Amino acid sequence: MIKGARFTEADAEAHVHGICFKTGPPELVGVELEWLMRDRRDPALPVQAEQVAATLAGFDSHSDEEGYSGQVPQPVRYQSSLPSGASLTVEPGGQLELSSAPAATLGELLEVTGRDLAALRDAASAVGLELCGYGLDPLRPPRRLLDLPRYVAMEKFFDREGPWGRRMMCGTASVQVCLDAGDDSARQSGYRARWRLLHAIGPVLVAAFANSPLRVGRPTGWRSGRQQVWANMDPGRTRAPGLRATDGDPRDAWAAYALDAELMCVREPGSQDWTAPPGVTFRDWLRDGGSGSLRAPTAQDLDYHLSTLFPPVRPHGHLELRMIDAQPGDGWIVPAAVVTALAGDERAADAALAAAEPVWEGAPDVQDPWLRAARCGPSDPRINRASKQCFEAAGAALARSGVPAPIRRAVADFTGRYVLKDRCPADDQLDGV
Repeated sequence: MIKGARFTEADAEAHVHGICFKTGPPELVGVELEWLMRDRRDPALPVQAEQVAATLAGFDSHSDEEGYSGQVPQPVRYQSSLPSGASLTVEPGGQLELSSAPAATLGELLEVTGRDLAALRDAASAVGLELCGYGLDPLRPPRRLLDLPRYVAMEKFFDREGPWGRRMMCGTASVQVCLDAGDDSARQSGYRARWRLLHAIGPVLVAAFANSPLRVGRPTGWRSGRQQVWANMDPGRTRAPGLRATDGDPRDAWAAYALDAELMCVREPGSQDWTAPPGVTFRDWLRDGGSGSLRAPTAQDLDYHLSTLFPPVRPHGHLELRMIDAQPGDGWIVPAAVVTALAGDERAADAALAAAEPVWEGAPDVQDPWLRAARCGPSDPRINRASKQCFEAAGAALARSGVPAPIRRAVADFTGRYVLKDRCPADDQLDGV
């Protein structure tokens, strides 16, 4: 693109193609672990911004809003980094997100992230807080702590459709598993095959790790209330792409998905108001080109827009799985291990695809399996069978790969405690109620 030239639709599509699927041999794995923060004495008490700030005080901190060069008044520091190089981000409701550095093996990921989490838990405990591994806050209503332009604009955007956006922003947490996109081959290691596989098994992962059945202390009727929240939000930025999009070239599908999504916010350096006009997509903005109420868009604006899209599998250079509820304690290692095993072992991938096929048969639309998984968890018969077959395949793949015994034991224990007993972590919470 020539410097100073108008940023066009063709430029935008080429830009998305170039940055969202970084091709190469799939070798690395990472996690982004979100945690609800709660008072150690009384989990129903609201957490204060000052407590979250104090938790981060001992880590290397950065005080600027992501993608923004001006000074923004903030009640808490926005981002910190841990000694390992992992980043620590404060979410709108005071949740903390630990984003690991990419690891070459599951064993390395477990060792390094385990140390980071120990340091983070100690820091939280010192100010009377604890990290809580639920997909949806089971007791407290949503309450925004961060007063940043991005989140103010995001709240305004979602408020047009009801309470769901605030619940997502301020009361949800997840385990996000991050894998290399893959190479440019037609083999199982290719990014097209990995994209298709991860979408095919997505409902299985939702159901197996569902861990958010309560809201304000009462059952919601969903095993994953977090997924219920996402299902009721803007479908153009939260739902999975159509079936054709998972079978064709994902670069084309993702470019279309991104450009046709509405603007959530428009960065305006020096301003506290980033509110986007209602109903305007990024494609609309490109076609307008600055002749209307908005300035001309740039490639940096597109990058920022991409960060406001939240489908179950998000191409971020690597592939980021966003459909898994937060897990208690060190339970995050089980979804990380299962996903890595199924995506990284050809025999396991073939078995998982075959297992997931009945989940999608006869579905009235592409969203149906996702919704059944979130509502019913393992009690859905098709998802139940697929889950058992996928976990069996993952266990065999982990044994073949020689991962450390503690990881294999964690997967085997989860399989025995939940999968083979037609349960998920949400059932533990419901038993308590």
